[in-house]
Amino acid sequence: MIDDGRVLPERVSTLELFFDLVFVFTITQLTTVLVEHPNATGVLRTVLMLAVIWWMYGGYAWLTNAVPPDRPSRQLLLLGAMGSYLVLALSVPQAFSGAGLSFGIAYALVVLVHMGLFSRSESANVTQAISSLARYNGVSALMVLAGGIAGGTAQYVLWAAAGLFEWLTPMINEPSGFEVGPAHFVERHGLVVIIAIGESVVAVGIGAAGLPIDLELIAVALLGLTLTACLWWTYFGGDDSRAEIALAGAPPKPRAIMAVKAFGYGHLPILLGIIAIAATLKHTIGHASAELGLAPALFLAGGAALFLLGDVIMRHTLHIGQGRWRALAAVVVLVTIPLGTEVAGVAQLAAVVALMLALLAWEAASGPDGPGRRRRWS
Repeated sequence: MIDDGRVLPERVSTLELFFDLVFVFTITQLTTVLVEHPNATGVLRTVLMLAVIWWMYGGYAWLTNAVPPDRPSRQLLLLGAMGSYLVLALSVPQAFSGAGLSFGIAYALVVLVHMGLFSRSESANVTQAISSLARYNGVSALMVLAGGIAGGTAQYVLWAAAGLFEWLTPMINEPSGFEVGPAHFVERHGLVVIIAIGESVVAVGIGAAGLPIDLELIAVALLGLTLTACLWWTYFGGDDSRAEIALAGAPPKPRAIMAVKAFGYGHLPILLGIIAIAATLKHTIGHASAELGLAPALFLAGGAALFLLGDVIMRHTLHIGQGRWRALAAVVVLVTIPLGTEVAGVAQLAAVVALMLALLAWEAASGPDGPGRRRRWS
């Protein structure tokens, strides 16, 4: 695609996919946090870390969309960022109990490499835009680092402030100066979602390790796989291709703002939903017939609800579908919580799967849920 005289990347490179594989390790680690701390503290820690981590992942998606890693110097810098993300991911489980400094240093390096690579853009508009954004990212990185050093209550406060500051940045400093190649941008985010969904399957495998392969285990494993397949179908059943068309049809300035809202704000609950579902699957696989605690039951239902709501945000932002049935399903799925707490984990899992299948079947039978109204750009 050509935008403002420059050729923007059409497809994701293998190095970017490699980067995404390292990044998704942080998603696995955040799942571990929820499994080990199935309470309000675990949820708070997961949300605070995901907020800052996802912001900078988005920053790298925007980066390689504008500055393709097609030269050795850029590739080496991106590999350096991958190393920082790996250290950050390793620090996640103990980030609030001794590894906060490691997390903060790794995060600061991720931000610094991001700034350095973006400065190599050949577009004057992009260079100007990143020079403004870099100040905000730098302040956030310093808050994350300070929180890691301070520990205790100060760490929670500073990391919350850093995440809030980052996610308010697009409202303070519009991203209109950035250029977005729709095909590459949509594919990049789709790849990280599919890899994250794949981690849910891995969670089932980890939970099943060492257990006898009986009918109960097989049934729960297949239910878990069916649920992850429903997540895949929800996201990749047409929304991804329609999102690319919607971005391509928008002028550069609205396109950048739409990209932030749909793939930044919209994908944050999608990833949090995947993490919550994976945490419950990992727990349930070995205790299928037992009642769930309130937290795992809430993670399962709430995770599905968050995933659906994130998809609705993306649809609404890009005007690619109305999503009312998905919004309704996000509310109805919460009704399954008593099945988990009062009957058995497998009963709630089966109910969530049945609801997701019913939603997808209804949409298929009634035709595409959209494209709905499309905005005419002038």
